[in-house]
Amino acid sequence: MSICLNAKYLENFIKDYEFENIFPFIQKAHEIINNKTGAGNNFLGWLNLPVNYNKEEFERVVKAAEKIKKDSKVLVVIGIGGSYLGARAVIEALNSPMHNLLREDVPKIYFVGNSISPTYLNDIIKLCKDKDFSVNVISKSGTTTEPALAFRIFKKMLEDRYGEQGAKSRIYCTTDKEKGVLRSLALKNGYETFCVPDDVGGRFSVLTAVGLLAIAVSGLNVNRLMEGAAKAMADFSICDLNKNCCYKYAAIRNILHRKGKMVEMLVSYFPNLLLLGEWFKQLFGESEGKDGKGIFPASAIFSTDLHSLGQYIQEGSKILFETVINIKSPKEDFYIKQVEDNFDGLNFLANQNMGDIVQKVLKATVLAHTSGMVPNVILELERLSEFEVGYIIYFFEKACAMSGYLLGVNPFNQPGVESYKKNMFALLGKPGYENVRASILGNI
Repeated sequence: MSICLNAKYLENFIKDYEFENIFPFIQKAHEIINNKTGAGNNFLGWLNLPVNYNKEEFERVVKAAEKIKKDSKVLVVIGIGGSYLGARAVIEALNSPMHNLLREDVPKIYFVGNSISPTYLNDIIKLCKDKDFSVNVISKSGTTTEPALAFRIFKKMLEDRYGEQGAKSRIYCTTDKEKGVLRSLALKNGYETFCVPDDVGGRFSVLTAVGLLAIAVSGLNVNRLMEGAAKAMADFSICDLNKNCCYKYAAIRNILHRKGKMVEMLVSYFPNLLLLGEWFKQLFGESEGKDGKGIFPASAIFSTDLHSLGQYIQEGSKILFETVINIKSPKEDFYIKQVEDNFDGLNFLANQNMGDIVQKVLKATVLAHTSGMVPNVILELERLSEFEVGYIIYFFEKACAMSGYLLGVNPFNQPGVESYKKNMFALLGKPGYENVRASILGNI
């Protein structure tokens, strides 16, 4: 397996018999996931996706990515939530958070439509000025406010620069296969389209065209990404906590939750995994946070956040546990040399790689936090490549489904998301929301 689950530091928090006690529930959840008989079972398309994906569309995605790399200096990806988080997480994990500054061989990739900030929008517009660019707009309906507004703006920019005919060859729509505003617009104008599968929810969609086009444009090998996910799919098909680290992780989360651990903090020691933490938060937050239940997902980058959150983690309220992603071999290392006058007193760090120092800081932190009664589970990977990232994506997706069913919720819906939208549409004056507007004006 590409992931090794290190549960050594949980010995003071979870006893062996607790795994035995939860195992019948794991078995039941395994059964309803694989037989597709549980709540939300019509959104289990991600389960076999790594081997049963649309091969023809996959090749069109790769072909479109090659075209974009040839005719564009910038790709603007328009989407919110699952329509952008997965792709951005993969790109930054495997390239760099500074990939737009460092790589000259592929287009710059900017993500918009994920906020309503006019300042951010204007910044991206300026970055596209005088540069050839293409747009990938991702929305199942085409009416989600933030991406729809951004697409309106960038569509006009393309048409003003290239004309309607030229613009249509630079617009790629990832949307519903049959219906919706964006599908209709794409058919009318001749835009190339890719599908958001009906049976794959947004937060599970990174391994579909939703995430793959931008990932391929960034220069990454999407075939290897899918191969890693396929390996994970095979590895996590067996219902045995001693052989299936995905199920064991889900069991750990739920055992700790029942002991009052209400917050899970996903921790990494590499800033390139910052957006993986953001994707993780949506995946688990939307899947588990309902019916008054759920573990609150948080994330941190150490050692950076040890200087802001470390005090709370060590001695604050004992409501959290940490899941640490440990990459043993960094993509690039840095050797520390002796300084003759030792002006900073740091020669004790000399003659070793910074990667080795990271491992020692990680161990020191885990020991400190567990002694402070904060459980730590460690997910160990030897390195990060497309294969490993595909593997870890599937690991978290299946663990999320398992954990949701263990909590007794439908892991695949998100009814609470609609509440803010209803109020927003009313306040912005969208037709059909007049009664809602009248009822909330007195409360603001």
